[in-house]
Amino acid sequence: MATADTGDGGQLLQQLRAKGTVRLGIAGEQPYGYIGRDGKVTGSAPAIATKIFQRLGVERVEPFPTEFGSLIFGLNSLQFDVVAAGMYINPERCGQVLFADPEYQMKDAFIVRKGNPMKLRTYEDIARTGARMATGIGYAEIDYAKEAGVKKISTLPDQLAGLLAVEQGRVDVFAGTAVTVRNVVEQSRSSKVEATAEVTPYVDGEPVVDVGGFAFRRPERNLRDAFNRELHKMKRSGELLDIMRPFGFSEDQMTTLTAEEKCRP
Repeated sequence: MATADTGDGGQLLQQLRAKGTVRLGIAGEQPYGYIGRDGKVTGSAPAIATKIFQRLGVERVEPFPTEFGSLIFGLNSLQFDVVAAGMYINPERCGQVLFADPEYQMKDAFIVRKGNPMKLRTYEDIARTGARMATGIGYAEIDYAKEAGVKKISTLPDQLAGLLAVEQGRVDVFAGTAVTVRNVVEQSRSSKVEATAEVTPYVDGEPVVDVGGFAFRRPERNLRDAFNRELHKMKRSGELLDIMRPFGFSEDQMTTLTAEEKCRP
């Protein structure tokens, strides 16, 4: 697929319509984009993408699973057409890809041992106690923990690996997005761990509320703009929340923030 920046906003949408298929980069992270037990792609982002691309004249979505930390490289090296992984929008990533407006906003949460014996309710608590923290590869939680002074940070493939690591005592806490943490704890039915209440990270002393969205190659403005138009219709009608609710999202996670706002340094 063409991706050279010719200044015309890109031709990818026309190419996808002709092919009838769009390839979605996913990272195996519930509830954003993953392969279900039936072997089919599922998650909030693929569900949204399926609806929007059908309305744009592209009938089929095809998953391309990869590690979260490889999503931007995979997109820009033409392995797939769009990142459909609920990727947080921040200035660094905005320099590498083009984001649609976010479909959700999110705080963090922790997986801890049952009863939360170390009383880990903030990143500062992790730093103060010297707790061993894990999170996902390339996750924003790494920087939030460092900002709070956390020293012992390791990375694991996904939130299920994090839950098991806490269960087995290899780490004291796994940090992830609130919906991800809540879902994996509920689905595991573990008697050894629990999810904390939502955690607000701080950067330079200011509270952070993250937002996640779809990412496109930077030359493909026409596709991003067409996608945005459909996304905004779904927001206004309430259809977006209807699609996302089965994956654990609530009205509290809906947002009117724009990608442009979150891309500012």
